[in-house]
Amino acid sequence: MVPFWRHNWHGETGKNYRFKVTLTDKGLPDGGGIYIFVRRRFVFFLTPLYVGKAANFKGRLIGHERWHEAWHKRGATERHICSLKSREDQARMEEDLIRGLKPRMNNVHVPRDENDAPNDKKLRKKWRRERKPFFGLFG
Repeated sequence: MVPFWRHNWHGETGKNYRFKVTLTDKGLPDGGGIYIFVRRRFVFFLTPLYVGKAANFKGRLIGHERWHEAWHKRGATERHICSLKSREDQARMEEDLIRGLKPRMNNVHVPRDENDAPNDKKLRKKWRRERKPFFGLFG
């Protein structure tokens, strides 16, 4: 098993997203999508530090303004990337991952009530469905 090849991250909705692990700038594709700065400890313990989206990975991640903080102050060891072409899919996936992973470097908004539902219609529908009480027993 190679721990530095691919990794799955789960968003707030429970959806599974598959990411490619990149350790150097040479591993970055030309397209855009979602990226995560990750701290790896003891080979298998991964902590997401920052989730973002990019129109072009090479243009965005080489010299990223938050990488210095992630690497020097928070101990980031790698970047995980997932290529997506659609801007709508990128926005939906980024919001789902930030709400689910709650990375330290993102300004995380913890949902407390119906007014804090996700902005995206599909995410909002699933968010409401998961928070409905079970036959009125819990709330």
